[in-house]
Amino acid sequence: MSEGSKGSSLAFGQVVIGPPGSGKTTYCHGMQEFMGRIGRKVTVVNLDPANETMPYQCAVDIAELITLPDVMENLKLGPNGGLIYCMEYLEANFDWLQEKLAAFRGHYYLFDCPGQVELYTHHDALKNVFAQLAKWNFRLAAVHLVDSHYCTDPGKFISVLCTSLSTMLHVELPHVNILSKMDLIEQYGKLAFNLDYYTEVLDLSYLVDHLASDPFFRNYRRLNEKLVEVIEDYSLVSFVPLNVQDKESMRQVMQAVDKANGYSFGDQEQRSLEALMSAAVGADFHFTSTLAVQEKYVQSQDKAVEEEVMDL
Repeated sequence: MSEGSKGSSLAFGQVVIGPPGSGKTTYCHGMQEFMGRIGRKVTVVNLDPANETMPYQCAVDIAELITLPDVMENLKLGPNGGLIYCMEYLEANFDWLQEKLAAFRGHYYLFDCPGQVELYTHHDALKNVFAQLAKWNFRLAAVHLVDSHYCTDPGKFISVLCTSLSTMLHVELPHVNILSKMDLIEQYGKLAFNLDYYTEVLDLSYLVDHLASDPFFRNYRRLNEKLVEVIEDYSLVSFVPLNVQDKESMRQVMQAVDKANGYSFGDQEQRSLEALMSAAVGADFHFTSTLAVQEKYVQSQDKAVEEEVMDL
């Protein structure tokens, strides 16, 4: 994997990014298990120096190079400044990363990244790490996870769309946006529109109108309209819903990412995938599709409305 060696074999993988609490580590764990079951050799690389508990089998850990607690203690930095320092330190030590990755040639890579949003919207250190990986013939797709609970708040959802768009433009990788934790969406509150409105990012003027019904946001209607115009003008942002406990949901995400980074699996892997999808439900994956989650959510909301009417 020496720099500039055009003859070396390609390596495929995902850089898993997103804000804190969006489920990046859980995603890496679930995707490692899912891909392992269809016979794909998967190597998980932890690039988060603040990640101390990892449920997955970690092959390469940035903690061997640098950790956030050490940086904060020795350099008297806060968590945000410490994370930026750690990424700049990684950028300055590409040889360490190259040596570690070279031990897993022929594997599929999952890079579990930090949760600091600035690293993906305007700071260059992590972007430069991804660019260096590309020089080593890595074909990567950015998997950007967003917690689905933001769908229940139109203001927050517009903010998420802006962040996702900014991340896509800055990171400069093939991009797949994910609405994570779909199995919990019914606990977050009532959605103003159907789920596909949020995943496909349909006509956002309805979202602005919905915001205008709130006295607080009424004064910011023109600002929201301009933000929505920027999002719609680029026409780049859409989401794939994910329930990490659902085999069908995991398959859809995997195929979306494979399409983005150009990975093409063989007949043996295809047969293994078909066998996995047709197998009886195991303890690790509950065979409930995202559609079923949405239907359950809608039914629970309808029941709540009926109870309110009866009380009146």
